[in-house]
Amino acid sequence: MGEKELKRIEKAVTEILEAIGEDPQRDGLKKTPYRVAKSFQFLCQGYTQDPKEVLNNALFESTNKEMVIVRDIEFYSLCEHHLLPFFGRVHVGYIPDKKVVGLSKIPRIVNIYARRLQIQEQMTEQIADAILEVVQPKWVGVVVHARHMCMEMRGVESKYSYTSTSAFRGELKGDGKLRNEFFNLINSPSQNHF
Repeated sequence: MGEKELKRIEKAVTEILEAIGEDPQRDGLKKTPYRVAKSFQFLCQGYTQDPKEVLNNALFESTNKEMVIVRDIEFYSLCEHHLLPFFGRVHVGYIPDKKVVGLSKIPRIVNIYARRLQIQEQMTEQIADAILEVVQPKWVGVVVHARHMCMEMRGVESKYSYTSTSAFRGELKGDGKLRNEFFNLINSPSQNHF
């Protein structure tokens, strides 16, 4: 997002402030359009990042054939329906097939998709599909737990409810034993003493 786009957002935010009855020139709001534009630049940076490029640069040969899990990946995103935040944790597991991916790349993939206007269901599938396509594991599972401010701050005002979504891919997609192993591992007590 360049300067031209930032200026467009600033102008739009100024119009929104005026439309709700605010004075964009009062002290507390003078720099708000600029701050909102910069915020959107950060919150939507996933549009400028290529998940395949991130994953392809970190593939390594491996003989490992057991499940690899990165869990409790925190994320923040914006709901595409109301532009309100939703946030939570992502758990990703996969069974390698001759290749593993650098562990830090999995949270980066989560952030690439979270830093776009999203719905949780779509984001969950996008993460699984990107890992399947590039890493080509035998199996991949993604589970997302999130709170949605569009449900908590407006509409139904359902405080502290959360939504869970999952996506499973690969040649072992229907293997219930693998799913159970994955769920047991991601639901085991956290080891916060590292």
